[in-house]
Amino acid sequence: MSLKGFQFSSVEAAIKKPGRKDLALIWSEVPAVATAVFTTNAVKAAPVVLSAERIVCGQAQALVVNSGNANACTGNQGMLDARETTRLVAEGLGIAEQLVQVCSTGVIGVPLPMERVRAAVPALLAGRGTASLDDLAAAIMTTDTFPKTEVRQGAVGAAGYTVAGTAKGAGMIMPNMATMLAYVLTDAVIEPGLLNNLFKVAVDRSFNAITIDGDTSTNDTCLLMANGAAGNQPIVSGTPEAAHFAALLDEVLLGLAKQIVKDGEGATKFVEIRLTGALSDADAKRAAMAVANSSLVKTAFFGQDANWGRIFAAVGYSGATVDPERLALWFDDVCMAKDGVFAGEDAEQRGTEVLKQKELRVTVDLGLGTGQATVYTSDLSHEYVSINADYRT
Repeated sequence: MSLKGFQFSSVEAAIKKPGRKDLALIWSEVPAVATAVFTTNAVKAAPVVLSAERIVCGQAQALVVNSGNANACTGNQGMLDARETTRLVAEGLGIAEQLVQVCSTGVIGVPLPMERVRAAVPALLAGRGTASLDDLAAAIMTTDTFPKTEVRQGAVGAAGYTVAGTAKGAGMIMPNMATMLAYVLTDAVIEPGLLNNLFKVAVDRSFNAITIDGDTSTNDTCLLMANGAAGNQPIVSGTPEAAHFAALLDEVLLGLAKQIVKDGEGATKFVEIRLTGALSDADAKRAAMAVANSSLVKTAFFGQDANWGRIFAAVGYSGATVDPERLALWFDDVCMAKDGVFAGEDAEQRGTEVLKQKELRVTVDLGLGTGQATVYTSDLSHEYVSINADYRT
């Protein structure tokens, strides 16, 4: 990866338990244009509150993130700990605290063990440039089973640039104009307003289009930094270069979002839900998310039960405008129901075979208009219950 002007570091601070690296740093050699989205949960972790205050300036130069402890529901001490963490990093790097973003992920309601963080920060700063994007991805994992990264290359004339990202998340996934923890970095020179607009659109198409369990976290953060180290002519609105950058950004975010769904806690299936024929795109998204979040639908996916009626029921209670006599449903290319009624036993058998696949597509047509949406979800297995029943132990 040829991402210029960024360095990574990761160390073991034993924040929850020893044996893995759990404190990480992203550092830009120069202040970067930055934008971010955060959880819409009314219960926000201290690092979310602090980072949201700072991102208003439109710049960032460093991010420090820990796993194993969310620093959420920790009162005033939690905010003091988040501020101290950024102060230690800022002083060590010789930059303003305002330019340091901070994130945490892990158990809610447990004070951050600051004595361990303080002890680990010097090694974290000294290790700049010794870690890779994969190392960073591994350090932010909690119940994830694999690190998640995506990298794309672009160019403006002869000047090449990179768009790279990493994310963590496997449970407590149901964003709303936010995401789990995700960091997207580019060395491209790009107009700040354009970057912000493209980022919000890309988030909506990716992280806002996935769900594993319908739970929006207290710590969701997605941060984008562009440091301009590639030295290209600035990317501005309304140009082919802007369209190309937008496509690469979309690919990185959607790739990360799909990896999160595939790594859903206990997941055995990756399911694409397509909603067509709605009165509006908003109605389509509303119906698609109802299907994707339905525990009954998700357990049917896990059990490989072609129970199409559960899907129609979810569409019906979603709040979208629905005419039951116009509904149609497919599992991949198998029509399971049309005009609101069952397509027959042959469809049942063929649909069951589709559900045996690890990846499948469910298409619902409301038959009312041109609105459409696509969201991504997983099944709901016994393992999901086991993982979350034992999460704090």
